[in-house]
Amino acid sequence: VLSSCLLLPRHEEGSSRIDRVFLLCACAGSVLSARDCSQAGHVRNTLRWNLSPDEIRTMTDSLIARVKKVYDDVGSLNIENVSVENTLMTLANAKMDYASSRHVLAFPQYVCPSKELRSASTEAEKRLSELDVEINMREDVFKRITALQKDNLSAEEKRFLDRLVTLGQRKGLHLSKDIQEEIKRTSKLISELSIEFNKNLNEESKFLIFSEHELGGLAATFLSGLDKTAEGRYKVTLEYPHYYPLMKRCHNPETRRKMEMAFNSRCKEVNTAILEELIQLRAKVAHLLGYGSHAEYVLEINMAKNASNVSDFLGMFHETLKPVGIKERKYILALKKRECLMKGYQFDEKINAWDLPYYMNQVEQRKFAVDKDKLIEYFPLDVVTEGLFGIYQELLGLIFTEVEQADVWHENVKLYSARDTETGEEIGQFYLDLHPREGKYGHAGCFGLQPGCRGPDGKRRLPVAAMVANFTKPRKGCPSLLQHHEVETYFHEFGHVMHEICSKTAFSEFSGTMVETDFVEVPSQMLENWVWEKEPLRRMSCHYKDGTSIPDELLDKLIASRVANTGLMNLRQVVLSKVDQSLHTSPRADTAEVFAKHCQDILGIPATPGTNMTASFSHLAGGYDGQYYSYLWSEVYSMDIFFSRFKKEGIMNPKVGKEYRRVILEAGGSVDGMDMVKTFLGRAPYQDAFFQCKGLVNSQEASM
Repeated sequence: VLSSCLLLPRHEEGSSRIDRVFLLCACAGSVLSARDCSQAGHVRNTLRWNLSPDEIRTMTDSLIARVKKVYDDVGSLNIENVSVENTLMTLANAKMDYASSRHVLAFPQYVCPSKELRSASTEAEKRLSELDVEINMREDVFKRITALQKDNLSAEEKRFLDRLVTLGQRKGLHLSKDIQEEIKRTSKLISELSIEFNKNLNEESKFLIFSEHELGGLAATFLSGLDKTAEGRYKVTLEYPHYYPLMKRCHNPETRRKMEMAFNSRCKEVNTAILEELIQLRAKVAHLLGYGSHAEYVLEINMAKNASNVSDFLGMFHETLKPVGIKERKYILALKKRECLMKGYQFDEKINAWDLPYYMNQVEQRKFAVDKDKLIEYFPLDVVTEGLFGIYQELLGLIFTEVEQADVWHENVKLYSARDTETGEEIGQFYLDLHPREGKYGHAGCFGLQPGCRGPDGKRRLPVAAMVANFTKPRKGCPSLLQHHEVETYFHEFGHVMHEICSKTAFSEFSGTMVETDFVEVPSQMLENWVWEKEPLRRMSCHYKDGTSIPDELLDKLIASRVANTGLMNLRQVVLSKVDQSLHTSPRADTAEVFAKHCQDILGIPATPGTNMTASFSHLAGGYDGQYYSYLWSEVYSMDIFFSRFKKEGIMNPKVGKEYRRVILEAGGSVDGMDMVKTFLGRAPYQDAFFQCKGLVNSQEASM
């Protein structure tokens, strides 16, 4: 299973995540005016979601013209006359305006019910991505920036100036005009191809048809939620709420084979070609800039710093996991042999890709006796949401209230306001869009929609974010019920939402999740721990029919199962991380071959011939290119934070929670990730909790 996504800004290098290419803009909104300033001292949420395709095109034209004029004005200043006000602050205000105007144009491509609007939004995103490249390669503006003096600047102003200088250098503005033009042309093509890659995935709508017999092992509640053909057969889509339950529960190996084959063949032809072109183009730009590979280029500004450190980290983790994985594969193969004998299936003496989810689920049932059919009945979505809200509110000192009659993009979407418990000040707003529909973004992710930074009038802009997910829809007689892993996903993505809306920075460049890529998952991963603790689990669960609590025995088994399949699950993450590194340390690659090789070498399970998982690996065209290792890397810090502070001082301790909000969440990217961690822990981070949490006996003593 892929890690869930934080959808990254597509400001290319115009943000503190200096090199992130994709997935969306930093924020959104239509044109703001003075009258939009609320009495609370900050600009309210003015996002509009009822734009027509023509309005999207017109507003895109206006935004491009507005941003270009500011850059033209700065670029035409006499070098002797540059100042903090007419250069640094002018650019800061332009970037905030851009961040506060863009998302309403680009976000609809991921959530809008209308295909026409989605297409208009995609086209707007392409045009704005070209603008990103243009403004980030303004040599005239770069010269004015480098002429500025750092005297009398605040710490965050110095950081912003340093970012702009670094951005210019990493865009090659110190190189010849010919090389700059080549970088510009190639960067525009990279942006366009990335957008196409993800558009293809979002528009994927394939389904398979099976008889009831072919779906043996699946619960009646699952089958009742499927559409049927005129002949009474079942339609099963490749969306998460259909795919994963089938792969985990269906007894019929041929049905699982067909589903796995289809799932990992999504957009295979078109996206394989796009990805392999992206790999070559990224390598070309890195070479023009003087880097050995694209990975070296993007990693330079991350915590990891270079590909060698990433390789060492993944290699160490792989070696630790290898014996665990061997043991788990041996057990799964024995389970498969036994089931084949009992059910009359031919035993092929190996674990196939379509076997893995099914038998990993069997391991949980046999070794930990977790009854998934029973467990899901205790996690109705509304109850989980209420419990999740309560935990986050108590922990971070916030109050959430639903905004009535809010302007939203679909009737199932809700908007909430978050206020500080002590002051009553509104600190941000967030949307929840939790169910699948045609054309919608198919994963779980958080979109930052407005930055929480200071505007030119000195007032704080109200940060706004959206959580987009694909939880099972409610149906007649049954609410939306979540698997426990979906509850974990909910907590993870909502952690990103809190990171966005708690932000209190001076510049949009540092707002919310605008941090190093290999730190950005830390806050959300840390908060996943609450779904493995008894008290929080009780608060977010009750039986959907009679309201009874989860029996202690079932709860204890669930918590113990956290280490189930820990070898294979984490080796899968090592595979994806190493595939990403391999692709982006090479000038070109056969993506299907690279994925198959790492699956066999690391996971010990072959990729299905004829498939190419990387064609639907959206992270590779979504801002994590060369950086997928970040999910494992950031766990080192998130686990240390949880076990050293919250587990030790109380998981619902509001004092620790508010300190966490102040030190980690409010700071955004205005402070280096490592410095934030050291401040919160009172020391350098260690790896012990990371390995212990995964059930690995030999914890590693070395600090990061």
